[in-house]
Amino acid sequence: MILESIFIVGIAIFIDLTLGDPKNKYHPTVWMGQLIATLTPIAKNKNPTIEKTGGILIIIITSLIVISLLLILNVGISLISFDYISIIVSVIIGGLLLKTTIAIRGMEKHTHKVLESLDNDLDKARASLSMIVKRNTKNLDKNHIISGMLESISENTVDGITGPLFYFSIFGLPGAFVYRVINTADSMIGYKTDLFKNVGWFAATCDTLLNYVPSRLTGLTMIISAAILKNNWKESYKIMIRDGKKTESPNAGYPMAALAGALETKFEKINHYKLGDGEITLTKEHVYSAITMMKLTSILFFGIVTIPIISVLSLIGWWINA
Repeated sequence: MILESIFIVGIAIFIDLTLGDPKNKYHPTVWMGQLIATLTPIAKNKNPTIEKTGGILIIIITSLIVISLLLILNVGISLISFDYISIIVSVIIGGLLLKTTIAIRGMEKHTHKVLESLDNDLDKARASLSMIVKRNTKNLDKNHIISGMLESISENTVDGITGPLFYFSIFGLPGAFVYRVINTADSMIGYKTDLFKNVGWFAATCDTLLNYVPSRLTGLTMIISAAILKNNWKESYKIMIRDGKKTESPNAGYPMAALAGALETKFEKINHYKLGDGEITLTKEHVYSAITMMKLTSILFFGIVTIPIISVLSLIGWWINA
């Protein structure tokens, strides 16, 4: 059981690093987003309490549908007559499904789109950046565009990689997929605007709670990555401890500050925060270094966090393999 679960994670990471994401029409996260987009107008109401209840139901309904589909699939696999074939099929399908909850290559692809336009078409670079950050990108200069990319890479290391892996290690595929439901809902409706502050409140709250542990573990893993890659791991630790709490989000600042310190740079979101003591002038090389660190952090997190959690929980009988 332990090896089966570890192989699922290994296959998921390998597929992601080599093949990337499937087309949108085949991607479960896209389906989740479409369902959330369909349910959101239904949940809207002039009464804040009713609207918040609607927001809770969005998460519950979407999560129940996802879990039900996983259970049906698991039952189907269990009906295979030969045990060893059932195990092989379970591992392969499990790896394919878990892969859809992580996005290492996907983040790299998005950042390359921004980089391609950075030198000759800032408007296009700003538009590409707006696809991966929540901030207004219309008036950002080149330096702040790069800062936005670096911050997004560090945040996505949690949201798109280590978060799903952490909850898979505890609850199996249902854990990874429910995490993805909540994270997707937060990115769509978890805003403090008049339009979403009530209907998105539950998604945003759940996302904050779920990311509390993974964000800090990811920051620590980034420091180890910095040491291996011969970046400034001491500065990474120092800045993470000092600046990790400076962001509005209680979680996002830790991996961001760890990356800023490791690269000896300074990240800035105008009128919100500054992280790090290093160079204000950012370059494409900083982005390439950040992508390398994201990839290594993903692999290290698998080795030093995911595998030990699966092993310990398996030994005490907690592990759910679905």
